[in-house]
Amino acid sequence: MSDMVPEVLNAALDSLFTPKEPGEQEYQGVDGLLYCRNCHTPVQCRVKLWGRDKIVPCLCRCQQEAMAEKKRQDELVERQRKIRQLKATGIQEKHLLEWNFGVAEDNKDIQMAKRYVEQWKKVKAENLGLLLWGDVGTGKSFVAACIANALLDQGIPVLMTNFSKILNQMGAMYSEERYRYIASFSNYSLLILDDLGIERSTEYALEQVYAVIDERYKSGLPVIITTNLKIAEIRNPQDVAYARIYSRILEMCTPVQISGEDRRKSIGKEKQQVVKEVLDL
Repeated sequence: MSDMVPEVLNAALDSLFTPKEPGEQEYQGVDGLLYCRNCHTPVQCRVKLWGRDKIVPCLCRCQQEAMAEKKRQDELVERQRKIRQLKATGIQEKHLLEWNFGVAEDNKDIQMAKRYVEQWKKVKAENLGLLLWGDVGTGKSFVAACIANALLDQGIPVLMTNFSKILNQMGAMYSEERYRYIASFSNYSLLILDDLGIERSTEYALEQVYAVIDERYKSGLPVIITTNLKIAEIRNPQDVAYARIYSRILEMCTPVQISGEDRRKSIGKEKQQVVKEVLDL
């Protein structure tokens, strides 16, 4: 019986690898192998199976390049899907998706933001947070959103939210649920907390604000915080509860004053001009 095994295998191989005639896009080379008419590389190769030479199919250069291109396209589609998903979860206010470097004026604040993105690996490794402070309408949220969108476009998880939303979300949660919710922020490489100071100032609210800040501190991941508060208010708070929060923030973030023109007034003027043109005022 054992003597028959090689014969059975060879018979199976002969039936499997029966020589074939050249196809429309093939020709037979002087070595007896079939070649591709387009790239002139073999679509067959010789291999030794169980001591016998066999001619088996292989991929010519055209086919290899086509497979590589398909793989590249599939990876691109998957990357775009991932980025769309990251943006859907990371940018919760849809108008913020339109705030990016492509529509920004090239001022010193935007140049700083671009460097933050360009140096992201170092920023993340060294946990370099920012506290963007300044008057209302100077572009703090815009600068933060530009950073968020640029990193999201690279497939980096970013969450941009504010404490009012966080507190509203936590309102109906039990203690354990709140802890898991706060801990989930660590899934984002960058956390952006917009408009610090607009949230409620109750004891419960301040406790939760501190919990979010402290958890981020423990995670060792960077955070960007925007606020209309003066830097003097943050450095010299009058209340112990605020002092605890602001002290942790200053430990994590470098204060950067954003001093651009009031974007809201500029946008308001543009809309007024459009209304005048449309209504012929």
